[in-house]
Formats: sequence, C-alpha cells, structure tokens
Amino acid sequence: MAEKRIVSISRKTAETDIALTINLDGTGEYEVETGIPFFDHMLCLFAKHGLFDLKLKAVGDIDVDYHHTVEDVGIVLGDAIKQALGNKLGIRRYGFFILPMDESLARVTMDLSNRPFLQYDVQSPTHYIRDFNIILVREFFQAVVNSLSANIHLKIEYGDEPHHIAEALFKCFARALDIASSIDPRMEGKLPSTKDMLT
Repeated sequence: MAEKRIVSISRKTAETDIALTINLDGTGEYEVETGIPFFDHMLCLFAKHGLFDLKLKAVGDIDVDYHHTVEDVGIVLGDAIKQALGNKLGIRRYGFFILPMDESLARVTMDLSNRPFLQYDVQSPTHYIRDFNIILVREFFQAVVNSLSANIHLKIEYGDEPHHIAEALFKCFARALDIASSIDPRMEGKLPSTKDMLT
C-alpha cells in the first residue's frame, strides 16, 4: 500500500497564526478560512483543481494589511507540500499546464528540484480586485517557492480582467503541481534524477 502523503503544520508568529493540513492524493475537498474572501476563493480553486484535500485556518493582522497573512500562508503551504512529498521517490518531478480563464491564458511549469527559483511574468491592467491587491499573488508564490524549494515559472500570456488573471494562475498552478507530485509507476523506488539525489 502506498504511503499516505498527508501533512499537518501549525505556525504562529506575532503577525499570523496558521494551521494547515494537506493531502496530496485527495479528491479536492477543502475547508479554508483566512479572513480574506478573495484569497479564500483562490485557495479553494487550488484545492479543487489540483485534487488536493486542504484544510486551512489562518488568523492574521489583516486590519493592518493582507500581506503578512498571504505571505505566511504561502510559507506554510510550501512547507507542507515539501513534507508531504517526503523523499520524492517515484514522483514525476516536472509539471506543466496551460489553462484558459475566459479572456486570460496562464502557463505554469515547475520542477520539484530542491532548488528554489520563481519566474513570475504577470501583467494586469489594474491592481485591485475589490480590496485585494493582485501584487500579493506574487508574494504568495514567492513564499511557496522558497519553502517548497521548487523551480516555478508562472506566466500570463494575455488577460484583461484581474480576477480572471489570478484565477487562471491558481488553477494552472494546481494542475501543474498535481502532475509534478504524482507518482509514476515506472519509477517505483527511484528518484527522477541521474544524480540519484535532488539538490
């Protein structure tokens, strides 16, 4: 029987208090509460379209700004995914997806390589979705990349509506991660590297 890839993490600072559980081999069930409605929506899309079971409760100083909560959730999510991947034996390692969201088109590629790098090529005609600054999407993904230690490239090929741009990114990221983290039965017990290690 395959080992369950489920991890629970708690992280508390002077700015945020976060508890998160993720199952990489789930069915897309989610329970998300960050106090930031638009961010909740994006994280629910991530869980649903990546088929990850995600339970997240975050309490942050959102009366000051959304930045701390968004960034810290990225840190915890990336760490949880990294732990759930374990020794990475048998994973596909690379993931790629192109996803349309109405007039917007997102492209995400990734390598679960243990070498953190973010390439973020996203332009939006306006910065705000209600009171949520779309610039925080980059901060979220930078935090995920750093704590997951992954090489991730995100690009919006084109798009006009900031909600659609952000939604396309989160859905596309989820699909690419689902591919990269999935187990290839031909690679049983092996690392996807000629070096026999991911570093």
